[in-house]
Amino acid sequence: MDEQLSRRELLKSAATTFSYLAVDGRSPVQAQTPPRTGVSRPANGTILPLDSTSGVFIPPRGEAFQKFSFGFPEPSVAFNGLWLSFRIHTFENTYGLDRERMRVTRNGDGLLLECSGFVWAGGQQKMDGMLRSRIRPNGGFTEWDVRVEMDQPIKSVASIVRGVPRGRIAAGTENFFNPEDEEILLGYPWGAARQPQARGVNTPLAVIEAGEGDYFFLSCLMDQVRAARLYFQPGAEGYRVELVYEQAGWNRSSRLEGATWRAGHTATADAAFRQHFEHVERAYRLPAWEHRTDVPAWFRDVELVLSIHGMHWTGYIFNDFAKALRTLEWTSTQIAPEKVMVFLPAWDGRYYWDYPVYKVDDRLGGEEGFRRLLGEGHRMGFHFVPMFGLNAANTRLSDYAQVAGASTHEVDGNTFMLGWVDWDNDRHDEGWGRYMNVGVDSWRRWIRDSVARIIERYGVDGYFLDIAAGWVNNREADMHEGIRQLVQELRAQYPDVLPVGEFSYDALQGILPVYQIFPASGYPPAFEKHCRTFSHLSHPAPGRGSSGVHESGFDRFNPQTLSLTPHEIPTITVVDDTFDAHRDVMAEIIAKAKQRGRG
Repeated sequence: MDEQLSRRELLKSAATTFSYLAVDGRSPVQAQTPPRTGVSRPANGTILPLDSTSGVFIPPRGEAFQKFSFGFPEPSVAFNGLWLSFRIHTFENTYGLDRERMRVTRNGDGLLLECSGFVWAGGQQKMDGMLRSRIRPNGGFTEWDVRVEMDQPIKSVASIVRGVPRGRIAAGTENFFNPEDEEILLGYPWGAARQPQARGVNTPLAVIEAGEGDYFFLSCLMDQVRAARLYFQPGAEGYRVELVYEQAGWNRSSRLEGATWRAGHTATADAAFRQHFEHVERAYRLPAWEHRTDVPAWFRDVELVLSIHGMHWTGYIFNDFAKALRTLEWTSTQIAPEKVMVFLPAWDGRYYWDYPVYKVDDRLGGEEGFRRLLGEGHRMGFHFVPMFGLNAANTRLSDYAQVAGASTHEVDGNTFMLGWVDWDNDRHDEGWGRYMNVGVDSWRRWIRDSVARIIERYGVDGYFLDIAAGWVNNREADMHEGIRQLVQELRAQYPDVLPVGEFSYDALQGILPVYQIFPASGYPPAFEKHCRTFSHLSHPAPGRGSSGVHESGFDRFNPQTLSLTPHEIPTITVVDDTFDAHRDVMAEIIAKAKQRGRG
């Protein structure tokens, strides 16, 4: 039976914490902070009346994100060295816990926090509502979940966590970096945090190098793809962290069941990553690479990828179909063609501008030229994968009217534009594109039918989905479910055709087996256990480092490594001068690719 904690016990523990106030000119309530490492811990269940400015640098000392210009109440509950509070976001305001209506009881080895009312206007106003959180130990770690009910639709709930050590941070599965006194915002998946300086992550996890042999992690244990954000605000003694879980925008409700969050210490970074990905593998049933049934046999023998670029957005042609065929004829003298995948960006005309028509462009060689390229290429043994935009449509094309109802509106209602590229170099992003929602039937059918038409007509061996990981919380439909259904429908028709994505997030690895970006430098097993990758279409080409049709322009080609990394299938970006002027470099890369394949 739950036992309510003694008020005397809690007050005694709180008094210990109050004795460690920062001296920075603020009032005592503003300055309160959880006790420093090494002092006695307060009893679990202690409630301290903190606010949003407690224990953090005010004003910020480095790059910072928008925040309230006053202290918003954050009454926080102690548990195993952490302090937890919660904040609720609706579509009209922000609410915190009412300290006078909080009740903490023992619940086995953990606690049950119940709050029957909220404050708003920075604590100046009150309202009814309900929040329950079970806070508990699990295998040496701390876990909690949260449920909220109100009389209006709820957008998100944030767990406010203190007692988080400072140190170098690994965001998702990236390498560790030193944020110094910068504020850090991580968004999962892509599109969940679109503020300047925010980092997208491929899984809702952060690992902090707290000290030698001490790694602290914060992990969201989802079993369905939802938006999550992790915001780190530094102070002298540690981080104040906001862990935001957002409700599905297409399912507005006055009740929110948040995912489980987990926090704790491990002796190694790998152990911190591993505890998270053991859950990910179970939750999304990620298959091991060796046992995947969605990878055709030919791809398992691929040693080299040729990324042969077609037409730029401006109409500039890098390679027409005839030149692409000459490139393949020469390549066949250097390596067995059956070991080569030919990736075709912008085979269909002006890159991005002609989305979503997906018809062979006359200036590149038309139907006859494309059929000859694929027919002769297949006879030699090459495998072809053309590019499609999973979520891009030009509103100025006549075909757009047929899919206009599938454009994306974010959770707050604003239109999500495909407008972050300066295609024409007027130093201003464009406004003709819409970001389309593959969860909406009309758009999913359009993409499915477009891909199927190209498979049927030309016998391509795979299809590439640009911005595959571009999941956005929205009002219309679940993009993750949409891409799952799209790939499933195409596989039912064409089981030997390879689906490929640009970049990934954790759950997407169960849907697409091959990608164009390696996402896990900090913990390679998270990706390599399940998937494979080659270099991005913008990878610098030999010579001046052209990115081809991609908007990034030029980057530095590294002749020492010949563009190879241990995690990627060797890839050659083929632009206008690659075959004519840098065939010697191509030959060196191919030789290394063959050696790696034998490896």
